[in-house]
Amino acid sequence: MSDATDDTPRHPTTSEPLRRALGERYLQYALSTIMHRALPDARDGLKPVHRRILYAMRELRLSSTGGFRKSAKISGDVMGNYHPHGDAAIYDAMARLAQPFAMRYPLVDGQGNFGSIDGDNPAAPRYTEARMTAAAEALMEGLAENAVDFRPNYDGTQQEPEVLPAAFPNLLANGASGIAVGMATNIPPHNLGELIDACRALIDTPELDDAALVDLVPGPDFPTGGVLVEPRESIREAYRTGRGGFRLRARWEVEQLARGTWQVVVTEIPYQVQKSRLIEKIAELLQARKIPLLGDVRDESAEDVRIVLEPRSKNVDPEMLMGMLFRNCDLELRVSLNMNVLIDGRTPRVCSLREVLGAFLDHRREGLLRRSRHRLEKIDHRLEVLEGYIVAFLNLDRVIEIIRNEDEPRPVLMAEFELSEVQAEAILNMRLRSLRRLEEMELKREHEALLVERADLEDLLADEGRQWARIGEELAEVQTKFGRDAPGGARRTGFAEAVEVEEVPLEAMIDREPITVVCSKMGWIRAMKGHIALDSQLKFKDGDEGRFIFHAETTDRLLVFGSNGRFYTLTGASLPGGRGMGEPVRLMVDLPNEAEIVALMIYRAGEKFLLASSAGDGFIVSADEVVAQTRTGKQALNLRASAQAVLCRKVSGDHVAVVGQNRKVLVFPLAELPEMARGKGVRLQKYKDGGLSDATTFTLSEGLSWKDPAGRTRTEHDLTEWIGKRASAGRMAPRGFPRDNRFT
Repeated sequence: MSDATDDTPRHPTTSEPLRRALGERYLQYALSTIMHRALPDARDGLKPVHRRILYAMRELRLSSTGGFRKSAKISGDVMGNYHPHGDAAIYDAMARLAQPFAMRYPLVDGQGNFGSIDGDNPAAPRYTEARMTAAAEALMEGLAENAVDFRPNYDGTQQEPEVLPAAFPNLLANGASGIAVGMATNIPPHNLGELIDACRALIDTPELDDAALVDLVPGPDFPTGGVLVEPRESIREAYRTGRGGFRLRARWEVEQLARGTWQVVVTEIPYQVQKSRLIEKIAELLQARKIPLLGDVRDESAEDVRIVLEPRSKNVDPEMLMGMLFRNCDLELRVSLNMNVLIDGRTPRVCSLREVLGAFLDHRREGLLRRSRHRLEKIDHRLEVLEGYIVAFLNLDRVIEIIRNEDEPRPVLMAEFELSEVQAEAILNMRLRSLRRLEEMELKREHEALLVERADLEDLLADEGRQWARIGEELAEVQTKFGRDAPGGARRTGFAEAVEVEEVPLEAMIDREPITVVCSKMGWIRAMKGHIALDSQLKFKDGDEGRFIFHAETTDRLLVFGSNGRFYTLTGASLPGGRGMGEPVRLMVDLPNEAEIVALMIYRAGEKFLLASSAGDGFIVSADEVVAQTRTGKQALNLRASAQAVLCRKVSGDHVAVVGQNRKVLVFPLAELPEMARGKGVRLQKYKDGGLSDATTFTLSEGLSWKDPAGRTRTEHDLTEWIGKRASAGRMAPRGFPRDNRFT
């Protein structure tokens, strides 16, 4: 053994910039995701996983009229032979192909639990069985006739088709969705009969534009039905550009009940909406009193969908009730259209309706040509064999003699009768029992029939017009099998104009009744029926006490001002009843736990409020500016880091009185305060230490009033000593001013 050392590294390394290395590798990943996972092929409308599932089922001979096999066996074969990914992902993809509420034309016939419209997951693959449907078989017609190219599978041990022959435009018929790197696709399902009408129209008139095609394909046709309320022009534009969307509503009807009452029954829900989640959402809206016209919701579904919506009163307008539900839940949604597909199996492109149908028709023509050439080769081979059989029949005794006496009969036969190697081999491979079938008339009849078929195929290959005519005939056969008149082929999704119900004010929907609003110190709120005495003894939770109590009506809106500077809006009708202790305000609006309720009052249009923070900043705000439409409220007073909102008081009069924690009082004209919708405000009073304690507005000529420690109202008319400029320090409070430094 030599002592010399080898300086050559075992694993040679190369150096390249990180930016380039990452870019090249991520590009490879992106292309793999786009081509081999997320985007469907425009020709057969399938992604690789779906194509491999169907091909594996074909190899297992799971025809639509045959027996079922365990789903575990199918997904195992797909994973082992063609698709080296997780078996759970493969089974999920196969289960979706079997779901009649997900696929307009299911490609897998499932036996067992394959999920439900409520969002239930399929049973484990060891419990379910599957086979192909007739539609899946139609997609694969021609695989045995060289209609498409095959390629080696991932380990090179078997062959798989690059694309399926596809007897119908499956991309649009069943739709597709997927998210790749930097791009996505979303194609809703369509009616196959309408698609074939459009294809045949394109064959007859190749220059047909998208607008004419939309007359034949008026819109998607969802397996769960529903009603499309998208304007016609918008649909045309979506199909012309390949991008857009469709407004889809549930189908509903009014059922009349006894004594003039009625209920709404929803019989079809929008595509891909989980029924159970939809009912939960409606129940949440009902609980939150966001749909005051709705009284109750029930699910009475069995095999079909039946969601019952009971109105709060028989006097409610059904259109208004459904209009509110359409706006607030998934009884109406927007289905997007993004026809981003692989046109030739490699190039992703957003296509119009015409381009997608054109890609399918070009694929069908290519398949027809390949099938015709394949049949020609078979006919030529058979004709050659038949000619050899005829020679053998005419010289049967001599042929038998040669076979019996010669050690190598093939070259002798070829030489004596001028036969080809194929013909001699066919004669030698005949069984003795076949000799009785070698009748000259039958052989010549088959020979002539094949010659006629061959001539027809040659004419077909030479004439493009005949090719398109044949494709049209094949499409007509598919239409007979799966079109409008076939079981399940009729259009399910209807069309209607969107009836937009006017946004009716909440007050108009609520019976006007008197209530007494009670809110405790800890933020529990309730509404007592009628106007009770404001000094009534009321019960509160242990450790809690009353804070706000005032008369209102069910139609009133209430403003809640929090110490975080935000306004929140409640409605009188939405408050819990007065039998219990009520409910926390924090459950009704998004008031943070650390924030306290500063003020609670009835909203009156045109009123103005004085807002102030503990830092002594404030401004005037209009009540109309602070009404919130959502639970999150509306920010009004912006606060410094440690400051809190401490004041919200209705404005009346011409002057402002401010008192600090240092007991200094300052009076200045109201005109010195700006009116704003939102902001930090301006300085009301200057403090060396401490902060704002209270502020109020009043009319200077009537004097400033407060309650002394004994509860008596005192009024100071001569305020000359305390009048100053805004943002000044002020003077010590008058004698008898409350020790809590508050005006009320």
